[in-house]
Amino acid sequence: MEQNPKTEGIPAGFLVKSLLFSYILTALLLALLAFLLYKLGLDEKSVSISMIAIYVVCTFFGGFIMGKKTGSRRFLWGLLTGTLYFLVLAVVSLCAGKGNIQVGSSFFTTLALCAGGGMLGGMVS
Repeated sequence: MEQNPKTEGIPAGFLVKSLLFSYILTALLLALLAFLLYKLGLDEKSVSISMIAIYVVCTFFGGFIMGKKTGSRRFLWGLLTGTLYFLVLAVVSLCAGKGNIQVGSSFFTTLALCAGGGMLGGMVS
């Protein structure tokens, strides 16, 4: 009996590829936001909302790609993708900010939004 290769083990290589795609998309969208901020002089509230939307959209697409690849338990793979996206982002922010990261309500809200975006992407795939 032949087994389905989509359901065997953890596709770590593809998980890294979907995270890499999410980060490239994040960089492009943040560059676009910076350009719009420069040209249009957006206020702080608009920029903050846009950044959250970018995180959710990027984790959605990462979860979508991961769900398409795995085929089963897509929402869990999407959730894992969104959570890992946030954790890597938090570690990079911690290293870049010289260790001054504040764990408050916005920290957990962003974690929930990234994980939820990835899970939704996985479910839709």
